[in-house]
Amino acid sequence: MADVKVSACVMTFNNDDLVEDCLKNIEWADEIIVVDSFSTDKTVDICRKYTDKVYQRKWPGFKDQSNYTVSLASYEWILFIDVDERISPELYEEIQLHLRDNSNSWDGFYFPRRTFYLGKWINHGEWYPAYDLRLYRKGKGHWVNEPHASVELDGKAKYLKNDMWHYTYKDLSEQLETIDKYTGMSAVEMEKEGVRFIILQLIFRPFFRFIKGYFFKRGFLDGIPGLVSAITTSFYVFMKYAKLWELRIKNQTRVDTNKHE
Repeated sequence: MADVKVSACVMTFNNDDLVEDCLKNIEWADEIIVVDSFSTDKTVDICRKYTDKVYQRKWPGFKDQSNYTVSLASYEWILFIDVDERISPELYEEIQLHLRDNSNSWDGFYFPRRTFYLGKWINHGEWYPAYDLRLYRKGKGHWVNEPHASVELDGKAKYLKNDMWHYTYKDLSEQLETIDKYTGMSAVEMEKEGVRFIILQLIFRPFFRFIKGYFFKRGFLDGIPGLVSAITTSFYVFMKYAKLWELRIKNQTRVDTNKHE
């Protein structure tokens, strides 16, 4: 595998505060593909400083946009990275070691993701190591699921040792906005899939999610940020099921209203 080439793929929307550091971090790739959802800030101008392969496309959802972005790539290996993520120097060396290995039979690689949250690196709980399949052979991977899209790999994958860094929410207000957006999308997907709503889920799933992350996975070792991350993760689960219930109530009300018209 002497001439292995990598296509780095990035999706953007109004990320002019993050995208330059992201693109600098992956300049070592053989090409950089950016698909932007019609940003209204300086994101596109910044991207064009680092690559001439900048495309704009209306946002269709995470799964479809991810697959479209990958379809534009020229090379065998896909490195898919979010604008708030960085490849650590140690992870870069580990990636290169595997790609240059003539005996490499792997079709994909999982990265452990370490998150910087509320001024601290999170080293425990459900947030670490949060493995993501981010490097894979183009013909072997396909993005699935919504809104939390992930790669479905037709082949063998290896878990790498060194971290990808994740610089997440600026503050708690931004996190709450994100939770509100994602739980709404999750509820819609659950409704489409016909997921049953049981009130016990609303009570016990968030509770056990907190216990799992904070105690079983030792989130308490990360101090107050570890506590907040465990609580907000639990809150995410609560809101997802609460919004599913809300959605069903609205749909039923609409049906009943139509019947009486």
